[in-house]
Amino acid sequence: MPRRQLHVTGAAEAPLRTALRALRNQPDIPGAFPPDVLAEAEAAAKSPRLPGRDDTDLPLFTIDPPGSVDLDQAMHLARRADGGYRVHYAIADVSAFVAPSGAVDAEAHRRVLTLYFPDGRVPLHPPVLSEGAASLLPGDAVPALLWRIDLDAYGRRVATEVRRTMVRSRARLDYATVQQQIDAGTAEEPVALLRDIGRLREELEAERGGISLNVPEQEIVEVDGSYELVYRAPRPADAWNAQVSLLTGMAAADLMTAAGTGILRILPTAPDGAVARLRRSAQALGIDWPHHVSYAALVRTLDPCLPRHAAFLQDCTTLLRGAGYTVFTDGNLPDPAVHAAVADEYTHCTAPLRRLVDRYAGELCVAAVEGREPPGWVRAALGALPREMADGTRRANRVERECVDIVESALLMDRVGEVFTGTVVDVRDDDPATGTVHLEAPAVVARLEGAGTPLPLGERLDVRLTQAYPGREKALFVPA
Repeated sequence: MPRRQLHVTGAAEAPLRTALRALRNQPDIPGAFPPDVLAEAEAAAKSPRLPGRDDTDLPLFTIDPPGSVDLDQAMHLARRADGGYRVHYAIADVSAFVAPSGAVDAEAHRRVLTLYFPDGRVPLHPPVLSEGAASLLPGDAVPALLWRIDLDAYGRRVATEVRRTMVRSRARLDYATVQQQIDAGTAEEPVALLRDIGRLREELEAERGGISLNVPEQEIVEVDGSYELVYRAPRPADAWNAQVSLLTGMAAADLMTAAGTGILRILPTAPDGAVARLRRSAQALGIDWPHHVSYAALVRTLDPCLPRHAAFLQDCTTLLRGAGYTVFTDGNLPDPAVHAAVADEYTHCTAPLRRLVDRYAGELCVAAVEGREPPGWVRAALGALPREMADGTRRANRVERECVDIVESALLMDRVGEVFTGTVVDVRDDDPATGTVHLEAPAVVARLEGAGTPLPLGERLDVRLTQAYPGREKALFVPA
């Protein structure tokens, strides 16, 4: 899908800022950190719990969006003498800085997730930790949980270990740079191997029936103090990097299930009715879906740069709804225990600076490898984590959607009455005259109302903007 953008400027700037400020001031959005939390974080940053091991000689690197400073993960990839691969994956050791039942811990349980706004973020932990002492910034020796995962020549996992240690990242890379270096053949081997390992893991994902949706995303980008919306289709490097995270999450799930205590990320298998609906959607979009081809296999044949394929991929995200967390103790594994999209047992453990549950998963895995019981503070918190994470995830999803709605309205507020061209990417089952239109330019995805006439799913359509005002009226279109 082409990259499209439009700046928020002029008269739209003031209502945009007002709407974003109002969103950040909603009662359930955390504000500034309390003084006791900041004081405890400052003290922890100066005196963390240091591990007894040192792996700072390992030349790790990070891959994150440009400008990121809350860096959870760093990696090093190498070939093994037997033709396989060794993945070192360092995860920020938040527990080295956060005392159980302390002020920072209590505040993290209130926040649950880092919230991202166009004009800043509401972090899970005080910036002195999340953007400083605990972050895997290049050049700094930092406490971490260092995963060592050995793969065979086909990318299958053959050994897993995780330990507390000190690490030092050597380079901060971004996705575009990694993609460019790999494509040009100029990447050093630890970076170039991301493609080899990523592709092998993608093949294994296909074998087990897993699925990764490469859906073009709307992004809010700040440029010269203003904002623009862009569409960005994921790069191959994004997917390869995601496979390393998935690999670690699956390895962590295996460690916890073997030990008998843990927390898993689960997604129930989609009901037959949901898949049948997708088949009807594919037919309406002109996508050939033979009955012998699985949903996962079909998705891998689609090109997100083609509007009809992008529309179908967006529709496929409905099968990913309903994901959650489940806890198990004393060897009583949950049912279901599998994440349907991963097609295996899986957990979140690679983003503890930005997601509460990952700190607990990391502790459980270290305990499992060391052959000991998890710490009491971990076991005591497990029962409440699924509900805390569900509430926090709903809040984060709402913030993300409302931020996009506000920026869309700011982009369009002076263009009410104009006609745009877009693709109908969704039609409601219970009201075929209502759906979603994906504009070609600007990068807007908004509600479309057909005034009683069924909307043509997958068709390009001229639409007229009838309302848009940031914070008050979401963008709304009707067929022109």
